[in-house]
Formats: sequence, C-alpha cells, structure tokens
Amino acid sequence: MSRRLWWVMAVLCGLVLLVPRAKAQRPPETHPSSEHRDIVMSWDRSAMPGDIELWARRTVLGYELLGTLDYGRLYLTCKSSSDSAQGKCPVNDTLENATNIKSVIPLRFTERRSGMTEDLDVVAELRRGEATTACSLDYWDSLIRLIWSSSFTPCFGKPVGTAVSMELQGKQLERLVAGNWTAQLALSLHTPSHLNIATYTFDFALAVTDKNAVSIYFPLFDQVTPHVGLNLQYDPIAQTIGGRTQLDMCLYDGLGSQSAYLGVTVRDSGAQPPGPSGYSVWHVDGGSDASQRVDYTVTLDHNGSSLPMRNGVEQLLHGIDTARLRLVLLPGMTQPVFCVPTPLTLETPRVPVSTKRPGYYSGDLKVELRVPTVTP
Repeated sequence: MSRRLWWVMAVLCGLVLLVPRAKAQRPPETHPSSEHRDIVMSWDRSAMPGDIELWARRTVLGYELLGTLDYGRLYLTCKSSSDSAQGKCPVNDTLENATNIKSVIPLRFTERRSGMTEDLDVVAELRRGEATTACSLDYWDSLIRLIWSSSFTPCFGKPVGTAVSMELQGKQLERLVAGNWTAQLALSLHTPSHLNIATYTFDFALAVTDKNAVSIYFPLFDQVTPHVGLNLQYDPIAQTIGGRTQLDMCLYDGLGSQSAYLGVTVRDSGAQPPGPSGYSVWHVDGGSDASQRVDYTVTLDHNGSSLPMRNGVEQLLHGIDTARLRLVLLPGMTQPVFCVPTPLTLETPRVPVSTKRPGYYSGDLKVELRVPTVTP
C-alpha cells in the first residue's frame, strides 16, 4: 500500500469517527423549577391508549456547566414510603449505587363513583449529565440510576446535570375497569445539601368505558341460562296454590354505573300468548285453555322501590349514579366491577287448585337492557 493511499484511508476513518461527536449538543443551562401537570384522558377498553408519557426521555431537571450547584447529584423523593396515595417510594436519599434498574412508584387510583382503588406502577429513569464528551459522546452517562439516589460515577470530575424520564405503561392501564379514575403523584427534588428545591405534581383524571361488556348478570347462574321455579305452595285448607320467588339480577352498564338511566324490558317469550297478568307458564303436555296455564306477575326492585314490569314495556331506571352497588366478577373478565342490583320478583296469585291441570308447567322469560350509548 502506498504512503499516499494510507493517509487517505486514515483521514476517511477519522471523519467517520468524528461524525457522532459533531451531532452531540451540550444540554442548555437549566435550573430546577416546580411544575404541575393535569393528565386528562378518556378511552374505551376496546381501544387502549398505550403508554402515558409523564416526562419524555432525558427531560432535564437541572444542568449547570460549572457544577457549583450540585445539579449532577439531584434526586427525587415521595411523600411516603408506605402509602401509595400520592406515590410510594423512599422519602430520603438512599445513596444506592444500583445501575440499569428502573424506578417503580406504586400510585393509588380511586374510582369516583364506587370508591374502588387500584395501585398502578409509574416507571422512571434517571441519568447524569457530564460537562464534556470525554466519557460519553452525547454528554449523558449511559447508566440508568434510581431516581431517589444522589449517587453518580466520577468521570474527570463530578457530573453537572440530571435528566429523567417517566411513564405510566399501557399494561398497567389495563387494570382499570370502567369508571372515572383519579390520582395525584407528588415528587420532591433535592440535592444532598439543599432539600426540596422543586416540587412536581401530576393530577390524573381518567375516564374509562367498557361498552363491549354491557351485561345483565345473574349471580346464581354464573355461566348458564337461569332456570327458575315459581315456588308454588299448596294451601290444603283454602285448597289454593300460589307462590313467590326472587331472581337475583345485577346490571352492568360499562360506564362505571354512571349512566343517565338504564332501560329494562321484561318479555314473555313463550310459544303461546300469556294470560291477563302478562306472564304465564303452560302445561308441558300442551293445551290452550285457562286450565293449562298458570299466570304470574314480575316486579323489579330498584334502589328500594318495587316497580311492576309490564310484558314487553321498557321501564326506565333513573338515579343510577346514586344507586347502591354490588361488586361482582363478570364472566370473561379478570377484574371485579360494580353493577347495580335489580332483583326480579315473580309472584303467582293464589287460584283454586281445582281449576288447574296437575303436572309440570314451563315458560320463557326474556330480560333486555338498554343504556344511553349502547344497545347490547
């Protein structure tokens, strides 16, 4: 290889090595200042939003080239190390020297309507900023550090800045069922010599719906179609039969039980038309006269009020946002939800036993639910 060719190759190699350094820019001088942010979002569980970024990658909390303000040792703390109400993490400098470990902060979210709580993990990273590129090509130490530690790795002196990133990951958000969820994360910024030089608060207001999960739930018949007896009793003295039975039912609107109303329709769906009460069961051996038919009524209990249900006529239930709730685990769901209890009472008025044919009777009853924005 000629000497001239050797020099050309050396210059080219040198240019390749210098390109990354030319792109690097020193972070701007930044002094810590308190910040408040509102995170207001809404989504349906059928279309999750993904990660919520609270601090973008390498958000600079402090950077001062001379290093006299000790910004290279900034660290963050929570208000409590045992209570997740505003974020749970160390309240003092831990001096931990662990690297490449993300900081996890459990934060309590509360559903406004039901009072249900759920702890979600906020994940954060911290990096130290250098005064030169002697140890890193972009002025930032490549090591991830715990946000509650002032530790650092010396490199021709102390670091002169600190940057963070923080997010609430989408997998955590999947744990929130339908409802209005609120939370507040509060973090304090310190140097080893000056405490609480800035405060950062994040207020969350997350409205979650689950429109695909709107359902009528029968707790005693978790995975099967309800099969209910009329509980007929024979009175040997009066020689009459009659009875009363209750069917446990709960309505889930997919909106955190905050619908303006719910529409419930009870329908006799038997093969033969019902009697004058609106609902009937018929003798299993057939027949169309009154002796082959037993009539009954249906009443719905909503928030302490008994509502007679007419066959095929929708009954609007108001006050859903203040009605008592019941915690249930619906079929196909992994998290419990709150539904509105609305038990049905099936009552058979007493009739002379001599007017009815002995044997077994059966019929079909259909219950339909309508909510303002969803028709299941």
